[in-house]
Amino acid sequence: MTTAVAPARSRPARRKHRAWVVAALVVLLAVVVLAGFALGSKSLPPGEVWRALVAPDGGEASIIVRELRLPRTVLGLAVGLALAVAGVLMQALTRNPLADPRILGISAGASVGVVLAIAVFGVGTLAGYVWFGIAGALLAGVVVLGLAAGTPDGGSPVTLALVGAALDASLGAVVVALLAADARTFEEYRFWVVGGLAGRDVSVALWVLPFVAVGVLLAASVARGLDALALGDDVARGLGHRVGLVRMTGGAAAVLLTGAAVAAAGPIAFVGLAVPHLARALVGTDHRWTLLVAALLGPALLVGADVVGRLVAPPGEIPAGIVTALIGAPLLVILVRRVRLAAS
Repeated sequence: MTTAVAPARSRPARRKHRAWVVAALVVLLAVVVLAGFALGSKSLPPGEVWRALVAPDGGEASIIVRELRLPRTVLGLAVGLALAVAGVLMQALTRNPLADPRILGISAGASVGVVLAIAVFGVGTLAGYVWFGIAGALLAGVVVLGLAAGTPDGGSPVTLALVGAALDASLGAVVVALLAADARTFEEYRFWVVGGLAGRDVSVALWVLPFVAVGVLLAASVARGLDALALGDDVARGLGHRVGLVRMTGGAAAVLLTGAAVAAAGPIAFVGLAVPHLARALVGTDHRWTLLVAALLGPALLVGADVVGRLVAPPGEIPAGIVTALIGAPLLVILVRRVRLAAS
């Protein structure tokens, strides 16, 4: 008795399926963005939102939309995209399905930068933290990539993960020491470390957009190389790819994306972990499509989490970082179980 095997999709069918997925996600993202403008402690109809955006009259609706909700929605789009694309890169570079952007110690580097800004330089505004956070994240990423590149294996997945974990632990100890020495620093730092979009003006989003744009361009440039790396280093070399260059370029993109996102919004949990898995489930493992779908799913997830946080406890709100953690924790359990079952 033979078991029937379902035929694989033809290439045109796969392309059509992926195109429909992208179109559906574009619509989903548009709906989520509209919700970001319209919903909150005071909900507004779509007509008022549109008038506030294109013909502001200085009224209450215009102030709510343009000064409060527009900045956090724009920032949510940038941060969600950055974390999702960085997650795809890190899972590909480390060949670890449970990897997320924190694996290179970049989040810890941003945390050190923010703490130093408060404790040493007396910076008291979120706009001031951003630059220190970006600088700390970039420095941490350079250290990890430099140390990994100097090893005999040229920055293998295991080396990247080990060096990143070691740096993350070291920088985490520095953060704890600085916070323990100054109660004022701790009070200001805890607002940032929760992770969220509230309290950020549009200038914060504009400052991080160039880093995100460069990171996305670098990620797109190595998409085919990531497909080859999934087959093994020897196969990738045989296909004409420079393995070390692909790893360093992909790592640099992850550093830029994670550093900008974490500096602007704090450590947002699970977006970089969950979105790559959802993207692969929708369009497969071709990184050109996975990166595109992740770039749509990430912003939709983060802006949606921000909207949910506004609605569940009005007139107060729950930070988006907490909402994504509540959503992502059960997903992480499911992913761990799937990995264990696959390995057994």
